[in-house]
Amino acid sequence: MSLVLDPAAQDLLFREARTANTFTDEPVTDEQVQAIYDLVKYGPTSMNQSPLRVTLVRSPEARERLVQHLAEGNQAKTATAPLVAILSADNEFHEELPALFPHFPQAKDAFFGERVVRENSAALNAALQAAYFIIGVRAAGLAAGPMTGADLEGIRKEFLDDDHTPLMVVNIGRPGPDAWFPRSPRLEFDQVVTTV
Repeated sequence: MSLVLDPAAQDLLFREARTANTFTDEPVTDEQVQAIYDLVKYGPTSMNQSPLRVTLVRSPEARERLVQHLAEGNQAKTATAPLVAILSADNEFHEELPALFPHFPQAKDAFFGERVVRENSAALNAALQAAYFIIGVRAAGLAAGPMTGADLEGIRKEFLDDDHTPLMVVNIGRPGPDAWFPRSPRLEFDQVVTTV
């Protein structure tokens, strides 16, 4: 084996993990979400920016408001998932940099004084963290159903503010009956990797 990670963990996180489309009604607790975050917060970002923000949609009325902004094919599964999270990028992440990047506290102003620079950096680094979050959900023995088929601007207006850009909605829970679509093909190593 070329990988140090146990094969069962490899399967849990990657090979056997799938995007869930149905869920049981078993609740997802705040303790589970905190454990997921406490693991994935260690994933690397540029200059330790950490721009990901997670909005948990727990109340029935908030769920109804969210479902209205989703593509039709995503509405039913979101309406019935045990937990739904809106993952967004905080475009004012630079305010935290003096604490998160203490060996160069001037980075806040030196690199991120312009809003467009912050937005581009926040989008990239929050997307990295969103991927870590999905892997963290799998590490907790749960399934994730990430979706970008939505009116993201409508979600921003409904749940966030002008300083946060929604990236995706993620349904979270234990997979229910017929949760999986057939696995789609993946590119092979030699289709992706080149050496120069």
